[in-house]
Amino acid sequence: MSDLSTRDIKFLPGVGPKKAELLNKELKIFSFEDLLYYFPYKYIDRSRTYKIKEIDGNMPYIQLRGEILNFETQGEGKGRRLIARFSDGTGIIELVWFKGIKFIIEKYKPGVEYTLFGKPTRFGSKLNIAHPEIDPIDDIIDKAPGLQAYYSTTEKMKSHFLNSKAIQKIMYNLWKSINGPLPETLPAQVIARSQVIYLTEAIQNIHFPQSPDLLRRAQFRLKFEELFYLQLNILRFTRQRQKKLGGFRFDHIGDYFNNFYHQCLPFELTNAQKRVLREIRADVGSGKQMNRLLQGDVGSGKTLVALMSMLMAVDNGFQACLMAPTEILASQHYESISELVAPIGIHVELLTGSTRKRERERIHEGLLTGDVNLIIGTHALIEDTVLFSNLGLVVIDEQHRFGVEQRARLWKKNNRPPHILVMTATPIPRTLAMTVYGDLDVSVIDELPPGRKPIQTIHQYDNKRGALYASIRKQIKMGRQIYIVYPLIQESERSDLKNLEDGFKHIQEVFPEFKVCMVHGKMKPAEKDAEMQKFVSGEAHIMVATTVIEVGVNVPNASVMIIENAERFGLSQLHQLRGRVGRGADQSYCILMTSHKLSQETRKRLEIMVRTNDGFEISEADLQLRGPGDMEGTQQSGIAFDLKIANIAKDGQILQLARDIANEILDKDPELSLTENYVLNRQLQKIFKKKINWSLIS
Repeated sequence: MSDLSTRDIKFLPGVGPKKAELLNKELKIFSFEDLLYYFPYKYIDRSRTYKIKEIDGNMPYIQLRGEILNFETQGEGKGRRLIARFSDGTGIIELVWFKGIKFIIEKYKPGVEYTLFGKPTRFGSKLNIAHPEIDPIDDIIDKAPGLQAYYSTTEKMKSHFLNSKAIQKIMYNLWKSINGPLPETLPAQVIARSQVIYLTEAIQNIHFPQSPDLLRRAQFRLKFEELFYLQLNILRFTRQRQKKLGGFRFDHIGDYFNNFYHQCLPFELTNAQKRVLREIRADVGSGKQMNRLLQGDVGSGKTLVALMSMLMAVDNGFQACLMAPTEILASQHYESISELVAPIGIHVELLTGSTRKRERERIHEGLLTGDVNLIIGTHALIEDTVLFSNLGLVVIDEQHRFGVEQRARLWKKNNRPPHILVMTATPIPRTLAMTVYGDLDVSVIDELPPGRKPIQTIHQYDNKRGALYASIRKQIKMGRQIYIVYPLIQESERSDLKNLEDGFKHIQEVFPEFKVCMVHGKMKPAEKDAEMQKFVSGEAHIMVATTVIEVGVNVPNASVMIIENAERFGLSQLHQLRGRVGRGADQSYCILMTSHKLSQETRKRLEIMVRTNDGFEISEADLQLRGPGDMEGTQQSGIAFDLKIANIAKDGQILQLARDIANEILDKDPELSLTENYVLNRQLQKIFKKKINWSLIS
């Protein structure tokens, strides 16, 4: 059998150049193999066709066969809808469309027999089906027994008659054209150890399931394989890196660290902070390069741990740098760190895009001579003109805000790679960390410093604004500051959300005696920083903003976070926003404002937020509810993987099995050079040939 990856999709019966062009552009399907690995997103039992006389309003999705009698439009403007009367000889049901009316009338003709699929609903005495799927009769597919596969398609494809059914037909032609079994992509020992079915059987049953059990086994095989190669690749490179790359050895804890510990600590370290420092100490003293991810909720004391790690570098004759995603955050780090280390005589500098030329030249000179011990900055640190005398440790704050290539450039400033400590306040579930950050060791700070009170979270409905505004007034009179976050900047025609600009005016009218500032993502950086500064300095009492304040500003005096239309935010985002308050010793509050109309899932999200402040519990729940694609930062996180069938949120056990088996193989054959592992090498090269090996970076 010829290689399916080299056979152009346009030569498949039923495709041709025009459809091939659409498949190329819309779904990135170029070859027979690409199509074979385009998996269905759901399966429906289409084996039964109902009669209209059998239908009631409580049934799930059903299949009918019959004709459209006529079309009629009702209503005006946004309320306009199209109604068709559909009959199979045993009764009549109404079909309703609220959009795409012109397309429907052009595509479907009265008097032609169609297969129809949808969910019946009763309105008064009438039954109807809204936005049904309608297809011409196709006996090959309509009479296929059992489960029918459904494929995702785009609006553009549908308008060119390439809907799920058309894809299914093309898939049928493809399967017919494949003679003989597919080449196996897992070695015999992995198939035996994981107890998965063979590839040919899996691919056949993923597209044309012969039974629910075979479909489950096909899904298990394909998910396992996808996660297995992902883990094998990560683990192989991690081992290679550890073997090849020596790291700077920080042999001793000296005066800077000890004096800081005994004289300058703002409060007693928590047990979690001490544990993490021991883990970092072991790494930097091992002679291997450290690559560690430090997770901890906002306010858990990550920056203090990072500073003490930087002092270990200085004690051993090295420089350290801390890179933050925004100027305001870099400035805050600089101010707090300079103040903390002032008594022990450490030379700290700040380098950002707005550092003046003369100042910049002075800092460059200090870095080259080794006079500057610690440098804190933004992307400005990775410019080619910034050179170090002896860079030993790089700390990256809110790592998901930086592209991997940017981090790599920091790496190249030395002949030997510095130790890397990556900090994030976005708690990452274990399954995601194993995949996205599989090459990093993970440390977790899971307790808050003494004196911090847990933030109280309250879900409140829009009709309780009077009481809310009274409590805001009370908080401001006590000397506190308030955040109010909106999901949008400007009114959107398709949305009834309160927008930021209206909100800003409204808050100014409600609180004429207080100063209100506004921040959003479309402002110029200088404008944004100036508005932020008003709030940081205490000049403004209320900040009205979009989510741009998620990462960045540290205002211990801000004690109330109000999130408008909280139903529009994901759990992790709500948790990040909540973390902007609760940074001082006062009791802080997070108010989630919504209307009464909420879906089941939204209520669940808001209940979780009210119940717990635990970032890890929230991130696990978010992963379950939303899936990994939406989790902030995974797209820029460094491993450009594209999962076709596995779901990191739901397939944690398969992921663990895949990782265990990959580790067993690498324990016996780290280079994968044994004959029995030939298939593994071939597949790894094929899957990752287009990808840069970022795991050697950080």
